[in-house]
Amino acid sequence: MKRTLVLVLAVVAAGIAGTAGSATPRSGALHVTKECSQYAGLAGQYCTITSSNIPAIKVGSKVVYASAAGDPTPGQLNSDLIIDGPGNNTAYGHVVLDLSTFTGVVTFSGGTGEFRWFHARAIVSPLGWPNFAWDGTYSFTGSDDE
Repeated sequence: MKRTLVLVLAVVAAGIAGTAGSATPRSGALHVTKECSQYAGLAGQYCTITSSNIPAIKVGSKVVYASAAGDPTPGQLNSDLIIDGPGNNTAYGHVVLDLSTFTGVVTFSGGTGEFRWFHARAIVSPLGWPNFAWDGTYSFTGSDDE
């Protein structure tokens, strides 16, 4: 009986210790807002993250667009982008946005640092110029052990 109790307590303690370091869920809902007063539709310009429900996407990080609005498709922002976080933390993504409604889809697949295993898909919606929201889902899939 005493051995069984010790074994049960050891298993419970191991479970608690195993989850203590994983404060960030591995997947869930994604809610991000950004402001784009520094973005005029040119390649290399950026928006700034103003809120995020996941710790990897930090307030103040820049969303930098690789292509100009309307290039290659008039009326659309169809561009690769990065979330440029502090340190070596960069997420790689792509956005397709209708410039007449300012609605679209942004996707992310991998990156560096905290974003190494990051994947997300979100709907882009306007909140009133220059503010926008991303609402969707995210996951951190994979590990260095695979």
